[in-house]
Amino acid sequence: MGEVVELKSSQVIPLATSPSDTNTEAEAMQTITIIDGDPSKDITSSTSSQGYQHNPQEAWLPITESRNGNTYFATFHLICSGLGWKALSLPIAFASLGWTWGIICLSLAFAWQLYTIFILVRLHEAIPGIRYSRYMQLAITSFGPKLGNWFALFPVMYNSGGACILLIITGGGTLDILFKTICDGDTMCHAKSLTGIEWYLVFTCIALLIAQLPNLNSIAWVSLIGATTAVLYSTLIWVLSITKDRPIGISYSQSDEVKSNMEKFSDVLNALGIIALAFKGHNVILEIQGTLPSSPKQTSYKSMCTGVTISYIVIAMCQYPLAIGGFWAYGNKVPYSGGKGLLTLFSQIHGPNSSKLMMATIYLPILVNCLCTFQVYAMVVFDNLEVRYTSKKNQPCPRWVRTFLRIFYGGLAFFLSVTFPFLGRLAPLVGGATLPLTFAYPCFMWIAMKKPRPNGLVWFINMGLGCFGIVLTILIVIAAAWTLADNGLKANFYKP
Repeated sequence: MGEVVELKSSQVIPLATSPSDTNTEAEAMQTITIIDGDPSKDITSSTSSQGYQHNPQEAWLPITESRNGNTYFATFHLICSGLGWKALSLPIAFASLGWTWGIICLSLAFAWQLYTIFILVRLHEAIPGIRYSRYMQLAITSFGPKLGNWFALFPVMYNSGGACILLIITGGGTLDILFKTICDGDTMCHAKSLTGIEWYLVFTCIALLIAQLPNLNSIAWVSLIGATTAVLYSTLIWVLSITKDRPIGISYSQSDEVKSNMEKFSDVLNALGIIALAFKGHNVILEIQGTLPSSPKQTSYKSMCTGVTISYIVIAMCQYPLAIGGFWAYGNKVPYSGGKGLLTLFSQIHGPNSSKLMMATIYLPILVNCLCTFQVYAMVVFDNLEVRYTSKKNQPCPRWVRTFLRIFYGGLAFFLSVTFPFLGRLAPLVGGATLPLTFAYPCFMWIAMKKPRPNGLVWFINMGLGCFGIVLTILIVIAAAWTLADNGLKANFYKP
């Protein structure tokens, strides 16, 4: 289930494994044996530079192939994966909740998800000598093979694979807009523009070219670029929004007099869903921590905590100005637009009066950020594909197999993005169903793994937050389904 570290040189303690018929990445136990005596003893695992030994399979997989990461690398990965275009819709939530409740709900959600991140960081090495470097491993260990797969499999798959599909949709669309912005009314230039499907293909090809980097540690510089561009475009949008003239007739409240109580309640739940979905990346927290070195004297906990603290200070400095500044500038006029609300409205209102250079300066960082973020989330999928091969063949993936698997997944993600180009509009519904992975499951995992005193303060806090997270998820999904049924959905299959 996890990676076992035994403090005695001649002994490996096996964990209870899942039944052999469960075909998951966690079914094979990964072991690490720390050498505290004579390192020349005959042990089948390979010795690492930190004086402990890895199960060979761990050294073959993209997540744990390299454990030479550091706090800086972890920070880059965390910002790149945790700060995205979903934050551009935060002003929509404020339009339903108002100034006071908007700030309160955003702050509570931020604190809640940060708390669950620190839970995951602590549980990564909850038992001395054991590392859980994948969310599914920890879920199966906490809830058991059957419940762990049932609860966590879909959220992990959607938040990794689904994120890649959404990034292709967003990145391909941004490529199209960037090209049209540069053309700026040139008829001949517009005539040579690619179709939506072709722009998706261009984005996918560039992303797959970068994706040939072998493991999560090797893309640290890619995550640095992604983190930098995320901060850049977030800052540009809110700064330009508050410095330019505000639209005439903006309002800071909804027209409640024409809405029923049920519609008002649904709007509030949808606003809470938008805030909750702005926080992402919990499905890669353990994977990022798995790239850090660890030893009995100094575990990865301190380094990861430092990385989380720095990264979420940066994320907060981007999200709060986007939410507050965007709502101040445009009020309730911000459309959802598949998660790019603030960007869409800025382009509509100020785009015609802005220079090509200014608009390209906004679109280009978004494009680069999508390419970089794709690498972080896709690495989880690549790891899952390769664990199947290595478990069956008992050998590392040859270069051609690794390349084939990544191209295969890229092709599949491209096909799904072309098939469902409206997936962004379904995010409140489908993405809402995955919220327990962020807000509830870590609390239940803490209870299952740490076993705090029943009915004690720690037990009550985690049980209360976990149960509230489940109830909130159900309500958000119902509200999203209600809104979808009320407004309808333009299902433009194969027509990006």
